Amino acid sequence: MAFAVIILFLAGVWGWMAGRNGDYRAVIASRAVGGVAYVVVWNAGIDIVSRSVEPSRRATAVGVFTASGPVGFALGQGMGPLVAAWFGWPAIFLAFNGIALVGLVLFWPTSRGLGHSSGDTPTLAEFRDVLRNKNVWLVGGLGFLGYSLYLFVNSWGASYLTQEVGLSLGLSGVLVAVFPAIGILARVSSGPLSDRLFSGRRQPIVFGSFFIAAPLVAGFTYLQSVTVLITMLLVAGFAIQLTLGLSFTYVRELVDPRVAATAVAFQTSVGLAGAFIAPIAGGAVVDIAGFDTAFLVAGGLAVLGVTLAWWAPEPAKQQVG
Repeated sequence: MAFAVIILFLAGVWGWMAGRNGDYRAVIASRAVGGVAYVVVWNAGIDIVSRSVEPSRRATAVGVFTASGPVGFALGQGMGPLVAAWFGWPAIFLAFNGIALVGLVLFWPTSRGLGHSSGDTPTLAEFRDVLRNKNVWLVGGLGFLGYSLYLFVNSWGASYLTQEVGLSLGLSGVLVAVFPAIGILARVSSGPLSDRLFSGRRQPIVFGSFFIAAPLVAGFTYLQSVTVLITMLLVAGFAIQLTLGLSFTYVRELVDPRVAATAVAFQTSVGLAGAFIAPIAGGAVVDIAGFDTAFLVAGGLAVLGVTLAWWAPEPAKQQVG
């Protein structure tokens, strides 16, 4: 964690210098390095939080941790333009990567003794077993679909409201911002719902998540009432992000604790793949066939999520490997 945060900060300094010098390629390269460091921080954070609580509260703790994602998005998107206006746009790299460094200073003395693993270092064979575990791939697929839906609506919802409904770009942006904002509540709620309401079961949460989201996403373009659209965004955003909050706990419980961090890293990778592909593919469908078809396709992904979630195992009832 410490090593990754330091790399993240150095990448910010690099990006700041490159931005001041007008070196576009170096700015992009610094973002790539920073992106790798960010993923390491995210995975290590989930693993440390998971190891720091007893299993009966694990999903709750990890859900609270993953809620930091929407909070960070809101902070970056809200404060970024202000920092750029005051100090110039390259300063955003120093400002926000510097926050991570301050976080490390606070984290280091309070985290000693947390997150230790027991036993010997996992073997290469045990790492390979994670990638051969069909249940890991199944939950990874749910994460891929969840992030795909999340980024598709987040990317193209405002364009639809502007071009088709006729709202101003500013108002459309505010309305669509409701979609990720509700994720703070959803991700915090996913753990207690699973740990308490469903007695530690994970499958009902992910199944209900996609079951609720499917008709809301598919039918999004067929309603013109702004009030109804806002309601749909709230409910769909909450449902989809229940899976995003729970999936990291879910996948690590499907493997041996010695390689749980590897399973979390795999989950992060496939989730980010969905987040990367969905806006691009969604834009292509919008260009070719229009918004109605694009949202129907997204709804089809949610239906696929319902199917996968139906077959998803409960960690306590399946065999590792």
